[in-house]
Amino acid sequence: MQRGNDLQQQRVVVVGGSSGIGLAVAQQAASQGAKVIIVSSNAERVQKAVECISGEAQGQAVNVSDEGAVAAFFAKLGSFDHLVFTAGDALQLNDLAATDLAKARHAFELRYWASLAAVKYASPHIRKDGSIVLTTGVAGRRPHKGWTVVASICGTIEALTRALAVELAPIRVNAVCPGVVRTNLWQSMDADAREHLYESVGNSLPVGRVGEPYDIAQAYLFLMQEGFSTGQTVVVDGGTVLV
Repeated sequence: MQRGNDLQQQRVVVVGGSSGIGLAVAQQAASQGAKVIIVSSNAERVQKAVECISGEAQGQAVNVSDEGAVAAFFAKLGSFDHLVFTAGDALQLNDLAATDLAKARHAFELRYWASLAAVKYASPHIRKDGSIVLTTGVAGRRPHKGWTVVASICGTIEALTRALAVELAPIRVNAVCPGVVRTNLWQSMDADAREHLYESVGNSLPVGRVGEPYDIAQAYLFLMQEGFSTGQTVVVDGGTVLV
């Protein structure tokens, strides 16, 4: 018999859960009774994230770009229900001629290879009615000039999601595709430029604002709970692809 669609007492691992969208996912999952495990590379931020969650939560500092460390973490963790991957670093936005290929490779290392490693070593421990939710971005569907690397990563994650849904069935694999969200992914910009970006993008959108982590987190919870979708990418972008 299929379980109910609530998260009560289910174990949810959030890789990248110490800030931004990942932290919002962890908070909302815990508020629904999930046992949340936050994974991130910075031990201090992991501890602070655990302390701010109202519910049952624990955390572990893991270098998610280190395949061996990822493998060891999941080997010790035991069985669980849902894997969420939101880890990322500051976005690399440059014209192609100015693109630093070493930095571009590093961006793929964290956003693609680390997510692939997490799924590889987590999936044997995910219960068969569980799920995996990856993270892509609207840049893959509506790129702007200077977004070559970011758009490439987003498109790759969408393709990965579909392939994993076939290979790992009956575990469901989906992805969330946010638009511009107020998170530390934009921290490479100075504060004034960042606020100008949020204001100008927000004013151009049908909803009249950029996203907040809480907005996006609800899509992850939906994909964990609803039990039927797999191989899908849910776009939560305030209407970015429409304008």
